[in-house]
Formats: sequence, structure tokens, C-alpha cells
Amino acid sequence: MKNKSILFLSNGHGEDSCNGEIIKALLSLDVNFKLVAVPIVGEGTIYKQLGVPILTPTRTLPSGGFLYMNPLVFLKDIASGLIGLLFQQINIIIKAAKQYDILMVTGDIVVAAIAYLTQRPYIIFLSAYSSYYEGKLNLGLILPYLLNSKRCLAVFTRDQFTAEDLQKQGIKNAQFVGTPMMDNLTSTKVDLNLDSESKMVALLPGSRLPEAKNNLKLLLKLAENIHQISSKKIEFRVAAVGSLMVELDEIASSLRWQHHNRILNSKTGLKVMCYSDSFAEILNAADLVLGMAGTANEQAVGLGKPVITIPGNGPAFTYRFAEAQLRLLGSSIQLIGTQPADDLILQKAAETAIKTLDNSEYLKSCLKNGEERMGKPGGSLKIAQFVRNPVSSRNRVSGNV
Repeated sequence: MKNKSILFLSNGHGEDSCNGEIIKALLSLDVNFKLVAVPIVGEGTIYKQLGVPILTPTRTLPSGGFLYMNPLVFLKDIASGLIGLLFQQINIIIKAAKQYDILMVTGDIVVAAIAYLTQRPYIIFLSAYSSYYEGKLNLGLILPYLLNSKRCLAVFTRDQFTAEDLQKQGIKNAQFVGTPMMDNLTSTKVDLNLDSESKMVALLPGSRLPEAKNNLKLLLKLAENIHQISSKKIEFRVAAVGSLMVELDEIASSLRWQHHNRILNSKTGLKVMCYSDSFAEILNAADLVLGMAGTANEQAVGLGKPVITIPGNGPAFTYRFAEAQLRLLGSSIQLIGTQPADDLILQKAAETAIKTLDNSEYLKSCLKNGEERMGKPGGSLKIAQFVRNPVSSRNRVSGNV
């Protein structure tokens, strides 16, 4: 359909990224779409990079969208203008929505409710929910109403288990076609300077500063512990955001390491190379991942990688978050410690890393678990095809109303 107009809503960095992959897939089908977006949380950098206009004011809030992990930061968000910003965004969305054929929303009940209020048809990718957390989703009173609305044309889930659970609970238009977050792992052909005889361990500190900076310090200490006890050659690569690369001098200084040209050197002779443009390469090449991240850890698991996590000081990657992620991602995750990582936890995590690299049966099981939990690539295109032509797409899906 030419000149179809689509309004994208999302409420979080990972949700922005998922919508971004759907937008890329849409544009591969037809360049004549009119696209706009509203990131409820954050600045919407992904949309800006894709050249998609942002319809409302945006702001980065102290919580980063992780209110459920620490409700106290909700007060900081309010002080930063959360309530006023949200009402302003909703008002603009409702007024503008009549100009758009359909809404594509990614996130949770917040964006589902906003989509419902527009009185326009909408499709939702429920990225924030999984039945793996508790075995069965507690939908509450409002969410089933939003998902069963005649204007809700499809409910896409993040895994097959959740789709089956929702269908049992009466959400007949729930389906799993793959998760868009597995579609942005295309190689940029960057040379990681790896030794073919070495094992490679990836460090994923997260994307949000200053937390990512503190996480990287912990992960570097863990890498040094692994280096000291390993009898094998192991190389380490950091997948960092650009804003974290700027902090490498300070990080090295605080650990009494040296930094030169993206390479961190410890006193014990460990060399760690850092990249801001090679996430896909690092993840694909890794034999093991040390992760303190949300979406990045999920992508690692989806690729069949074993992931070791340690709790940080937050606000995002705390023990509570890591334990919930363990339930979501299953056996591919090994969570070490129940409190912010100290020397004892780091030592235990290092020992676990060495054992993991030697456990061939466990490594094989991670491949199977990854596909089960995250699905195969291609979800973005399937969702995009539905957005482009929801009626015919819905007719092809068995069991949909």
C-alpha cells in the first residue's frame, strides 16, 4: 500500500531498537511509507539515525525506564518533569493520530493504553512481558481489554511460550514470529585482531552512563581474575557505546591500569581491546560473554552464547534485574552472587568462566536454549509485512480472530 502512514510508539532504548528494525524492514518493502515516532522514554536516537521524525518533545529521565527495579527513582523522574512530559506526549499523540493509518507500538501496558486512546488501529509487540518469568503472565484487568480490542490487530510476543500462554488466556491474536532484537546483528567487517588459537571473551557493560562505566570496571576486574587463573590463552574484547569510550582514561586510572588507543593494559599483563562499532562482530566471535546488560545479554543468548552475569549497583543491572533475566533466558545465563559484586563474587565468577569454556556439553545446550528463548532471525520482516497489510497477514495466521 503506497503512502501508508504509520506512527511508532516505544518506551525504552531496547524498544526503540526493536521498532528501528521493523522500520528498516518496512523500508525494504516499500519506500513510500510516511513514518513518525514517539519515544516515551529517552531521546529516540535510533529513530533519528533512521531519519524518522519524532512527533513530541523527548527527555532522558533518571530512571532510564527502569521504574519497576527501584520505585524510589520514580520520585527523581517526577522531579525531572515526567508527569508533564507524559501528558504533553499523550496530548500530541491523540491529536496527531487521526492522520495515521495504523500505530506500531513496542513495550508494555503504557504504550498499549496510549495506542488504545488514539481510537486508531494498532499492532503491539509486547517486548516487556514473558511467561518465562513466572510460568504464566498475570495480565491484570486492563491489559486483556487493550489486547482484545477490535482495533488491536495483532499481539506479537517475544517468545513462543508467551504466545501460547496468552492464547490460553483468551488473547487469540497473540503470535510469535521472532524478536526484532535478533535482526540487528549484521557484521560491519571490523577486524577484531583475534588470535585463532585463543578463546575470546566478550565484555558487555551496558549502554547507559554512568552505570555502564561502573559495570565496565567490575568486568575488567573479573577479566583480570580470569587471566590470572587460566592456563589457556584467552582474549578479551569490550563492546562499548561511544560515550563509554570517552571514559576509558578515567576507568584505567581508577583501576591503576594504562590506556592507549582503545587498549587497556593491567599491571599483570592483561590486554583488553575496546570497540564502539563492532558489537555484532564481538558477539558472534565470542566463546563466552561476561554481561551486565539488558538487550545485549538477550542477543548473546539468542546467538547461543553462554553468559556469566554479576550484579552491579544499578539502577538497571542490579541483582533483582539479573535474577529476572535469568528466569527469562534460562540455562544460558549463570548468575554469580546476590549482591553488588565484591572480590569473592568476582573470584567465583572467574572460576565459573574457566569451567564453562571447558564444558562442551553445556556449550552445545546453550545453542538449543538460545533458539528456544529468542527464536530465529527474521521477526522484523514478518512484523513489517503485517504492518504493511494487516488484513491479509491476519488471514494467514492460524487461530487468529
